[in-house]
Amino acid sequence: MTKLGIVPQRHDITAVTEARTALATDGAVLLTGLPATADALIVAAASVLGPRLRQLFPLRERPSQDGGPVDLHADSFNVVVDLGGIPTPRRDPDEDFVFVQCVAPAPSGGDSFLADAYRFVDEHAAPDLREFLTAVDVDLYGKWGAIRGVPALPRVARHVEYTRTGRRIVRRTDGAVPLHRDPGAEHAEEMLAVFTEAVQGIQPGLPRFLPAAGEILVVDNYRCWHGRDPHSGDRLVRILTVRTTDAR
Repeated sequence: MTKLGIVPQRHDITAVTEARTALATDGAVLLTGLPATADALIVAAASVLGPRLRQLFPLRERPSQDGGPVDLHADSFNVVVDLGGIPTPRRDPDEDFVFVQCVAPAPSGGDSFLADAYRFVDEHAAPDLREFLTAVDVDLYGKWGAIRGVPALPRVARHVEYTRTGRRIVRRTDGAVPLHRDPGAEHAEEMLAVFTEAVQGIQPGLPRFLPAAGEILVVDNYRCWHGRDPHSGDRLVRILTVRTTDAR
């Protein structure tokens, strides 16, 4: 079976060259040596991405108590708010790196896992699924249209696309639906279900890892999907998504 799982290397924040190399090679890296503070996420983004860093989005905290599993996904959303009369994005569909800081790990469970989405498309997906992901437009956030701040204008895209700088994007979101009145809507609906089933099918076999308090998981959001196992007790992570000069 195709090796889809990724176990990120651990590198101290002072070894930034090694961390950048690991991120470029594996699509993810675990940064150590930083305190479990919000400032540390900003430091991590500036250190690892350097002059490529273009835009940071607001930090968000995600507490969970006795949390259920989180399926493989790529961080991606489209939220716009009115800030002093100016439409301002708080999230972006083309966030290309995500930084997940473990503030307080769960007392039991909550292991993380990563999948190489490039390998999934190239070596694991059935031909009909690969064709769908690369050739069929969908509305990426159609299921979430009722959420305040999500623009009413459909976000039309394919799951697999390329940026102007040549980076490949492989999206994975639970919000995708067929385009309104698309003649191929029935087929798209069927293939979205096939995609979900295929992704869920690879999750049990992926290697697990458990970030410690203060460690920051850095993920190439165009290349990797991430998820976590269920946990008992309280767990807290802090998340920063960004765009670089190589983003779409």
